Amino acid sequence: MAFEILNQILDPILNPLLTLVNDPNNPMFGAIVGVFLISTIVAFVITLANKLLVDQDRLQSMQKEMKEYQQEMMKAQKSGDPKLMADVQKKQANFMKIQKEMMFNSFKPMIVTFVPIILIFYWMAQNPLLAPSNMYVNLPTTAYYVLLVPLFHMFYHQSPGVPIMAIEWLGWYILCSFAMSLIFRKFLGLKGGGI
Repeated sequence: MAFEILNQILDPILNPLLTLVNDPNNPMFGAIVGVFLISTIVAFVITLANKLLVDQDRLQSMQKEMKEYQQEMMKAQKSGDPKLMADVQKKQANFMKIQKEMMFNSFKPMIVTFVPIILIFYWMAQNPLLAPSNMYVNLPTTAYYVLLVPLFHMFYHQSPGVPIMAIEWLGWYILCSFAMSLIFRKFLGLKGGGI
């Protein structure tokens, strides 16, 4: 019942993206472009949430403090000096506080975006336009190995009838989302690591 309501809401919004482009020579092309567009929209929303909900300057400052503490800890361990180790251990409480704040800041955007993204993923997994027989992307041999697709296939098995050098909608979504996230992070000036 709830998923029927979800389909009634998302079908009119997302299905047009899957059928936006039609190529009579390649019927899968529309779904491929559609998954790219959906992943681009989701990547933008996640990146924008990170930009709006996380203080980027504070994040960069905390990362710098963490790096300095870790370097001090390594130096103290290498030296074996008990006094130096005691000084570093005194700073450990502050280190834990910074680590906790960083973790909380990284969770804020996830809390906001998690449920909508899960609903979109569920919708995509149920959509007949994205069934393996209707949508897969053949990769060049080099891309297949450079992108570690064989490793991905160890955990996410291909459907019958899909060529060995191909990825289905989920693999294509991940690839597009990762690439677009990097672009949006650069464009929006996000500092620090993570996607």
